[in-house]
Amino acid sequence: MIPNFSKIKTAHFIGIGGIGISAIARMFLLEGKRVSGSDIAENEVTKELERLGALIAYNQRAENVPADCELVIYTIAVPPENPEFAEAKRREIPMLSYPEALGIISKEKYTIAVSGTHGKTTTTAMIARILMDAGLDPTVIVGSFLIDAKGERTNFIAGKSKYLVVEACEYRRSFLNLSPKILVVTNIDADHLDYYKDLDDIKNAFAALAEKVPKDGVVIDNFEAFSLPNDFKLKIPGKHNISNAKAALAVARALRIDETVALKALADFSGTWRRFEYRGKAKNDALVYDDYGHHPHEIEATLQGARELFPTQKITVVFQPHLYSRTKDHLKDFGKCFARADAVILLPIYPAREKDPGDINSQMVAEEIKKNGKDAHLVATFVEAAALAEKLSYSDSIIITLGAGETNRVADILVAK
Repeated sequence: MIPNFSKIKTAHFIGIGGIGISAIARMFLLEGKRVSGSDIAENEVTKELERLGALIAYNQRAENVPADCELVIYTIAVPPENPEFAEAKRREIPMLSYPEALGIISKEKYTIAVSGTHGKTTTTAMIARILMDAGLDPTVIVGSFLIDAKGERTNFIAGKSKYLVVEACEYRRSFLNLSPKILVVTNIDADHLDYYKDLDDIKNAFAALAEKVPKDGVVIDNFEAFSLPNDFKLKIPGKHNISNAKAALAVARALRIDETVALKALADFSGTWRRFEYRGKAKNDALVYDDYGHHPHEIEATLQGARELFPTQKITVVFQPHLYSRTKDHLKDFGKCFARADAVILLPIYPAREKDPGDINSQMVAEEIKKNGKDAHLVATFVEAAALAEKLSYSDSIIITLGAGETNRVADILVAK
């Protein structure tokens, strides 16, 4: 039986600190529901949810699930043996994965879903900005923080119209829970090979998503033919962001939004959290940027954009590989993708949902980078990474912290006053 969200008063979120699932927790909080949750560690997302009234435990225990809990929503990375998951099952509390919960919201809305291996977050945020500036008042769920109308950082905007702008994640075919009226496919690349068999398997998943679009809907998967005015400029660098802007403009045209409004919204767009986000200056006056890029193609695109802005400055990258499987699958490409950097500092692999298989590590990444003629260094801690980044840089040079794990903590150390 599908839960009726409007009647739920108390909900518990397992893995509440995830950037996607936390958007639904925020939605519930804004609707006046009592929200509890758990995660393995405090982060910026959990701090914000606590500020809004969520009760969060930084451990995994059965007693974290409230006695009067009416619904449990969990991240798909949670294993069945998780004590809170098992407790909810034992008590027969209605349970939904984050993608399933998102699917329920999507069914009730005119859904604009943004899919693709790379560029989803920025494109989703661009489309959201266009719709908001056009007065369409969308609900927005995005895999990062954007700036809402009050100037607050948020990954959820509660609109009052029929429109939902949502980031559609391909991992474990999560996006097949959505009901898109407009579907954007930014690109398709080999990723999440811990789940998918190969690139053809990934393509089949995207094809299945496209088949969910109704006959009167729109699929946008070739927007490179779109032209932008000759004098058009984005605030954020990189050819990949021009492509993202074209995809957003294609959605604006599908919705018959005034193109002047759409182009101004794109020109004013200043980016999102952890997407080439300027963090400040290090003690030696090096400029510090943070980026979520974790796939070789994303890293290459980020560094290409950085070189647009800083053609002659020294660029030092602090990189934390994300997942053993991804690092192993793309080891050769990780060796090549730092071509536009001058030096790379490597942290140990961030395991996330995986266990160490013992046959892949950051040392192997460093060796591949060195084979391609680049300076590579290994460190064990965030503090060591920050210290070495400062040592290798100087005033007016650039430090970029890269990765989907916790590399932003290195940026925190570098810009701390």
